Amino acid sequence: MREFFSTSPEHFPIGNVPLHQHPWPAEINRHPHAWLSAIDLCAFQSSPATTLIDDQAQPLAWKNREPDSHTYPATSSFLIEHPWDLLKANEDHVGNLTISEIHGEVHPAAHIEGIVHIGQGTRILPGVFIEGNAIIGENCKIGPNCYIRGNTSIGSHCHIGQAVEVKNSLILSHTAIGHLSYVGDSIIGHKVNLGAGTITSNFRHDGKTHRTMHQGQLIDTGRRKFGTIIGDHVHTGIHTSIYPGRKLHAHTQTLPAQIVTHDLLP
Repeated sequence: MREFFSTSPEHFPIGNVPLHQHPWPAEINRHPHAWLSAIDLCAFQSSPATTLIDDQAQPLAWKNREPDSHTYPATSSFLIEHPWDLLKANEDHVGNLTISEIHGEVHPAAHIEGIVHIGQGTRILPGVFIEGNAIIGENCKIGPNCYIRGNTSIGSHCHIGQAVEVKNSLILSHTAIGHLSYVGDSIIGHKVNLGAGTITSNFRHDGKTHRTMHQGQLIDTGRRKFGTIIGDHVHTGIHTSIYPGRKLHAHTQTLPAQIVTHDLLP
């Protein structure tokens, strides 16, 4: 994932909290790249088994000093091996929020349905509609007149502007999605700027799961909805259109009206 993000998986922010800082019981050791769902963790703790494994029999967590053969199969926990696994972890974390925490300013003309965390110094401007759970960091400007839905996480010092729709996505800090853009089922890196009218497509016409290139091989992501992976410091020109499952490596850029049909390499 280094071709996209400057942080390693264990330091990547899931819901604005680095993966290694997400809480888990002190008596359980965890693979540094493992995402452990609350359901699996609770079941594993009460089980006599000593090693939690994924569907490929890879150890995710263990009660002893080392993994062993006394295993318990996970149902919704997994190793973060590909960039879109980060999106899956974010969906699980944000989707399971139960209490809203609002420390910023929400304008009376904004509307929120669902559980939200809003950081200090963040302003939610008139006409903003947040539907579903969302985490928004500190010192952000959200709106006016934008739509945030699904299980979306937005970092600190971000700008989500006029007539922008963000759906079920993970957006890192210091990123600007200024106006007239759509970001769906995507990960947008640190210090990214999307030009006006940048559109991500996230659905195949045949309804099948998305495939994408990874280390020279076309692999199935298992996702019916998958937009794009945009690395750190990427800039897109106005009216950029991005095909589903395409990836823009860190420090790349597009021209105005460019159609991204293949992964964009440095």
